[in-house]
Amino acid sequence: MTERHWVRCTHDRHAPAILAILNDAIVNSTALYDYQPRSLENMRTWFDAKVKGGYPVIGLEDAEGQLLGFASYGAFRAYPAYKYTMEHSVYIREDQRGKGLGLQLMQAVIDEARAQDVHALVGAIDAANAGSIALHERLGFKSVGLLPQVGFKFGRWLDLAFYQLLLQTPAHPVDG
Repeated sequence: MTERHWVRCTHDRHAPAILAILNDAIVNSTALYDYQPRSLENMRTWFDAKVKGGYPVIGLEDAEGQLLGFASYGAFRAYPAYKYTMEHSVYIREDQRGKGLGLQLMQAVIDEARAQDVHALVGAIDAANAGSIALHERLGFKSVGLLPQVGFKFGRWLDLAFYQLLLQTPAHPVDG
């Protein structure tokens, strides 16, 4: 088995690797409903938002320190009453898919969400992405909605499926 270790991703160390993973997803898949590859400047803004929000960016590296994949979450919607709900994402480098890394990263992000008193994790998944849907269902996520034909990419309409995992946190939620 290949040696892997967990890392807290940072802009200075991981931005190019995360950018490469995201841009591969943009150009070659419907995992991101985006058309144009992102730039290193976009990564500064992305990481700044993660740091400001206290949101984790968890990565798995190989023995040589190469990033194999990452998972994170951020605000679901920008209204105060959604403060206990986060939208997560997980991306695996193209040559590492199918090796169980998505499961490991999702388990780590779920653990982090519990530790940060998140109540609900939401995944927005292209409805044709059977692998991601199976991964989420394996982890206890439930299908909570489908938005038909809300995206258009690669010359076709895309349906967006929402999957949710309710956590038993926080112990004492508060308004405001």
